[in-house]
Amino acid sequence: MSNQAEEKRTVQADDVVTIEYTLTVDGEVVDSSSEHGPLSYLHGHGQIIPGLEKELEGMAVGEAKEVTVAPEEGYGPEDPNAFIALPKSEFPPTITLEPGVQLQLSDQSGQVYNATIHEVKDDSVVLNFNHPLAGKTLHFQVKVVGLRAATPEERAHGHVHGEGGHAH
Repeated sequence: MSNQAEEKRTVQADDVVTIEYTLTVDGEVVDSSSEHGPLSYLHGHGQIIPGLEKELEGMAVGEAKEVTVAPEEGYGPEDPNAFIALPKSEFPPTITLEPGVQLQLSDQSGQVYNATIHEVKDDSVVLNFNHPLAGKTLHFQVKVVGLRAATPEERAHGHVHGEGGHAH
């Protein structure tokens, strides 16, 4: 690094941060900004998982690092109470009943829940309502590619406006 008089801007609360990232879990890439473009978020507002947000604090544009996030600072530990068995008769014949199949279910009030088939038994299906990455250690390759102060509106609303967070 050179000894320049000007201070480089670094990631801090209320900054709009744009990152490129690749998320690997158990040696497999599960998400990457190369598929949908860089991600913009409002730093310090809980929009990304805590373990990654903490590691981005103080980074400058152009900096890259590898970050390992434990489940407690990611999607949380796996909750054993989130495994629920339902009778096979409640599933329409159009659904493939095998472990790993992801489903969306709704209750009587219309609330939608995501679940993954954990196990198929003779007369029931065990569903896992945990986040698919719960209990997993997350490995990020992350690079800061954009950084600016949030506008007053963005700070007030708690999220990025304009280019933020969505693929173009």
